Amino acid sequence: MPNEPAEPRPKQGLLVLVVEDEFLTAIDLQSMLEDVGYAVLGPVGTVDDALRILDETRPDVVSLDLNLRGQSSIPVAEKLRELEVPFIVTSAYRTFDFPGGEILTGVTAIGKPVHPRMLIEALSQACGS
Repeated sequence: MPNEPAEPRPKQGLLVLVVEDEFLTAIDLQSMLEDVGYAVLGPVGTVDDALRILDETRPDVVSLDLNLRGQSSIPVAEKLRELEVPFIVTSAYRTFDFPGGEILTGVTAIGKPVHPRMLIEALSQACGS
């Protein structure tokens, strides 16, 4: 039996990890991504779950909320930089002026509510495609 990948990958499109703690927003993001043929990992709503996924799988790109149940997602951003996985921020926060926020320098941020076209364009640009 041939080795199968741990996570199914789309024949076309990207494998996107969605890190979002608000259930309805997470489902909405997942739907937007799947509508254009992207595969979605998650959504996951905690820093620990996001880091666990990143230890197991390498997504093509990540959509990252900055505040996960009151916890900063900066540790996830640091791990993404370490792994050289591109990411965007989807957040209601308008500034990255907080401890550790410098890790987000140069990262595209999309405000909430997220518009599908903006999401897809930002993810594509983050990946260089």
